[in-house]
Amino acid sequence: MLHIEGLTKQYKTDEVELFALKNINVHVSKGEFVAIVGPSGSGKSTFMNMLGCLDRPTSGSYILDGIEVTRLKDKELAGVRNQKIGFVFQSFNLLPRATSLRNVEIPMLYAGVGITERKKRATAALQRVGLGQRMGHKPSQLSGGQRQRVAIARALVNQPSIVLADEPTGNLDSRSSTEVMTIFQELHAQGVTILLVTHEADIAQHAERVITFKDGCIIKDEQVEDRLFATASEEVILT
Repeated sequence: MLHIEGLTKQYKTDEVELFALKNINVHVSKGEFVAIVGPSGSGKSTFMNMLGCLDRPTSGSYILDGIEVTRLKDKELAGVRNQKIGFVFQSFNLLPRATSLRNVEIPMLYAGVGITERKKRATAALQRVGLGQRMGHKPSQLSGGQRQRVAIARALVNQPSIVLADEPTGNLDSRSSTEVMTIFQELHAQGVTILLVTHEADIAQHAERVITFKDGCIIKDEQVEDRLFATASEEVILT
């Protein structure tokens, strides 16, 4: 479902040419759970921006669900981001004055979904991540882990082809990190395709496959042999 061939991102100045990505080739099948790792400056964040249609490559091909993304115009790219990709960020990116329900509804507003259907789908998404009792709470009334679960519900609400998670446990304590990884593993078990960027080796071990970047290149792409399986409280068990 995700095919990348020869993906290159080059920045030019008067004095130097810098390659953020060099000839990247990746295939991700539907339902895979992939962690992307590497040191700062390795290219993993640039790669995630390409996957999320937030930036364009200098050359190469990116096909998502049969769509050649690199050929799309800006308006078409915005449509792909809204309908095909669910984003989860380290900093949550929730509207501070909006309730959990309202925050989860936002992608559907851009997709033109009617109010009744929005509330129905947002409610179901929050229940799916164990926050059925927190729908009327604002971010300031939630823990860090609960805020990230709202963000995950928001990412799921348009039933995207892939979920892109950029350091989703970076601002969380160990217990909240476990809760979030429990949710990602449950979603993976239900067939959701997940690509997760992390600098934490133990978080990457929750995925089934790890791609390692260095100096703009992929240096490893391997299955996880000793995979970790998160367990958390009953509150976050998905249904």
